[in-house]
Amino acid sequence: MDIGVNATKILNRLELFDVFLIVALLAGARLASFLLRWVIRHLAESAPLRWRLAILKLMPMARLLVVGAAVAIIVPIVIQPTFQNVVTLVAAVGLALAFALKDFASSLIAGLVTVVEGLYQPGDWIEVDGAYGEVTVVGLRALRLVTLDDTEVIIPHTKLWSSNIFNATSGNHHLLCVTSFYLDPQHDAAEVRRGLEAVVAESPYHWPGSPINVVLQEEPWGTHYKVKAYVRESRDQTAFTSDVTVRGKAMLQEIGVKASHVPVAGKAS
Repeated sequence: MDIGVNATKILNRLELFDVFLIVALLAGARLASFLLRWVIRHLAESAPLRWRLAILKLMPMARLLVVGAAVAIIVPIVIQPTFQNVVTLVAAVGLALAFALKDFASSLIAGLVTVVEGLYQPGDWIEVDGAYGEVTVVGLRALRLVTLDDTEVIIPHTKLWSSNIFNATSGNHHLLCVTSFYLDPQHDAAEVRRGLEAVVAESPYHWPGSPINVVLQEEPWGTHYKVKAYVRESRDQTAFTSDVTVRGKAMLQEIGVKASHVPVAGKAS
């Protein structure tokens, strides 16, 4: 059967008005997606802290609905809306995409899996292939995250298939932070431990009521303390660790505990 005849039977004859309508619909979908993203982010920033992540979670779903609505309106304009034609066109497009855009299609599928399963969402702090930051946008093809150095990283969702993804928050506001102290071994470890716990408890960034764990380990150069505690709001993680460091150093100076002279290679331990 002639392919040209089949195409004539499937596709509508487009008038100039139809072309303008399709372009307008695409532009409108783009604008609506941008406005929805702006409105949702504005509402999230203005809402009480406990609602911020729940509101941000609506962003990828809203964009998906806009794209789906645009496609649902445009398709009947382009093709004759019969069941056989729709099945034929979908099969043809799917076959073409499978060969020509298999990587892009894989990203789209991974994006749908991400949205449905909620593997990560706007507001989460994740690490993928060494890039650590806050997820700002979960698109259909890729996610965008901003690192602690205020650098935006765009990561295709296909990393979901081949990379380990570390999610430090998983939809929560709170984040476990670790602050290190390297001290001379000649000191009262119990006193230092109590002092560091008090320092964390007094920090305005600490999540009240959450556990504070001070772990220490003897090294050839001295004693390594790791202070593990939860910050109240994940965005304040660097402010929290800095505050604990400043307060901790002041406390250690008051009780006469000196820092250890750690070799550069020794800090990695």
